[in-house]
Amino acid sequence: MVPNNSPAFHYLWKYRAVFLCFFLLGGFVFAQNPASYPSAGTGDYSQEARHIFHGAFFNSYIEAKRARDAAMPYWAPTEREHRALAESQYESLLLNNDILLYYGHPMSRTMGVLGRFSMEEQREMLMELAAEYRQAGSRNMILGFYIIYGTVWPGGDIGIIRSSVLTEWIEWSLENDMLMFIDHQIGRFDPVAQFRTLLPYLRYPNVHLALDPEWRTQRPMQELGHLTAAEINQIQAIMEDYMIENNIPGERLLMIHQFHPTMIRNREDIRADFTRVRLVHSISGIGPPRLKRDTYAFGAQAANIPVKGFKLWYDFGLSGHTDTPLMPPREVMNLNPRPYVIIYQ
Repeated sequence: MVPNNSPAFHYLWKYRAVFLCFFLLGGFVFAQNPASYPSAGTGDYSQEARHIFHGAFFNSYIEAKRARDAAMPYWAPTEREHRALAESQYESLLLNNDILLYYGHPMSRTMGVLGRFSMEEQREMLMELAAEYRQAGSRNMILGFYIIYGTVWPGGDIGIIRSSVLTEWIEWSLENDMLMFIDHQIGRFDPVAQFRTLLPYLRYPNVHLALDPEWRTQRPMQELGHLTAAEINQIQAIMEDYMIENNIPGERLLMIHQFHPTMIRNREDIRADFTRVRLVHSISGIGPPRLKRDTYAFGAQAANIPVKGFKLWYDFGLSGHTDTPLMPPREVMNLNPRPYVIIYQ
């Protein structure tokens, strides 16, 4: 023990004061220079990726700081500090991965792939398709299903998928390391209230959520529905608050579809900076590659929603719901900006 009145004691405190000054100065420089954020993981990360995934990059800084602090003599976190730090450690699912999904309703052959093949068959099909995307320049691909939770009926009423069917698909996906996106078509009902019915499924770690503005209407197939920027922002806030209040770790994705300007009103006011919710702007036009690229270019104008998705349609002989010819993976990966989430219906 160093006596309080000894020269060594005063030297030690002077040394600590100098160290503290340098630490605070370094933190100020770091905060003023976002380009100095350390990268998370490995690979070449562009400015665009750094902007999109700023939270994940900052988390790598926290990890590095924790390692430095732990290496200091006589330092140990309190139980409260350890718990708070553990809760803050997560990285974006899209930081090093792309996502490949099959879309539909398990009980319908006309609504997409999900109703035409078994889960096992679809997993094999997705694995083969993912190999094509990797050859075309994709990163690691996470596979999953995109299931329609609420289907709009005439008059805007909603038919909800049976809970037992949805749970079976979610749990099978979880056991096979696959994601599950749950989509609500809303109909004539309040979108915020309808969205709240999806939140309990976030207890499954592989579940993410989606809304389709096209079907927020009392006159399906006669008019296009819509969501407003204010509603989308409110829904993101509700989703994030629910995750925090229920101790749901990590980040979850929220997918919003668009193929026509009227489907999202005041689009420029949409926020995409929530900490726990990653908003995905999915562009889903139908037709030959030229028309699909034009629709995607319209979606790309919404730079305030930087994470993009892209939807393609198989030819199942359904009039008006076919991409002819189907864009190959290399053309999809060459879209600008390239999509992070790719969906086949």
